[in-house]
Amino acid sequence: MAFDLIVIGGGPAGMIAAITAARAGKSVVLLEKNDRLGKKLLITGKGRCNVTNDCTADEVLKNTPRNGKFLFSAMAAFPPSMAMQFFEDAGCTLKTERGNRVFPTTDRSQTVLDALQRELKSSGVIVKTAKVLSIERDEAGVIGAATNSGFFEARKVILATGGASYPATGSTGDGYKFARQLGHTIVEPQGSLVPLETAGPDAPEMQGLALKNSGLKLLNPKGKAVYKDFGEMLFTHFGVSGPMVLSASAHIGKGEGWKLSIDLKPALEEHKLDDRILRDLELYQNRSMENALTDLLPRSMIPVVLRRIGVDGSLQANSFTKQNRRALVELLKNLTLDITGKRPVAEAIITSGGVKCGEIDPKTMESKKVPGLYFAGEIIDCDAYTGGFNLQIAWATGYAAGRSI
Repeated sequence: MAFDLIVIGGGPAGMIAAITAARAGKSVVLLEKNDRLGKKLLITGKGRCNVTNDCTADEVLKNTPRNGKFLFSAMAAFPPSMAMQFFEDAGCTLKTERGNRVFPTTDRSQTVLDALQRELKSSGVIVKTAKVLSIERDEAGVIGAATNSGFFEARKVILATGGASYPATGSTGDGYKFARQLGHTIVEPQGSLVPLETAGPDAPEMQGLALKNSGLKLLNPKGKAVYKDFGEMLFTHFGVSGPMVLSASAHIGKGEGWKLSIDLKPALEEHKLDDRILRDLELYQNRSMENALTDLLPRSMIPVVLRRIGVDGSLQANSFTKQNRRALVELLKNLTLDITGKRPVAEAIITSGGVKCGEIDPKTMESKKVPGLYFAGEIIDCDAYTGGFNLQIAWATGYAAGRSI
């Protein structure tokens, strides 16, 4: 079977690339090894699908710590406003929430997938369930793809197979293998937006506790803050997770000695926090410290905090000294956790690493090594923070590849 274009991978980047090329009159076949499209898309945003971020193209690049400059042309050609218009036109109405995060008004990722599938059908894209075994080429460039369902012929192939996170959804790194076989350099994939493991019993003891409106700093081994954020995080049996932690994880480099510093009371300066503690101590002066702090801190955090400052939970509040109070203030403004590592790449929301950006034309997404081979989405060594930015990268790179066909 011969086509103008083969798109390998039925995720966000692959689907929009196929739609874009087909709308321009090209014959397109989309090959997906799963029995359905968009398997990973369905679990994004906790099943709600954070479609994009309602911001400028420049803002997307500022929120892309890894190879953001590579995306300049693609993002200018298909900024968030165009992504939003695409879905609105496709019958998926959107809403914007805190942090400019954009979601379908239904709060269901299935609505986003349904819109993409309608556009695939109306634009004439042929969708085939097939596992690609290899991409074949001759002296002039690619000639097609060999699959378990036969050979598909085309002089243009877009690789949009995703990264290595959530392998159950099909992101098993197949595209890296194909790209490597065709002469491309693969930057070693690792989890980018991924929960963090921490030392000691403190985080597990607070397992299930979610913090809102907290400050967070990521400190490198020299103690310098390399990332700052404000928002939500979660304590788990292995360490910490949540939006702030996931974004911080993208900045962790090699070596040991990385720490998180949590400001539990960012709205209060130290002297005002001290006044607040003093009021609570007076109000609950005849209670034990583990009961006197219940207005100030979540209950599961109180034993951890008291242990950190060396105070027994049974100590009466009226015996809590000025020095104890000072230690408590300092701890609440700077609760540190030692990071022992990232969770496995399989648990990451997004993969850092992939096909080296320097080997891809940033305007067309075409390989500089193999004529007719293009890349789109997470397979490229490019990743951003949480908030809809990574899906926006998928839309923009997919559109760039599809348009250039």
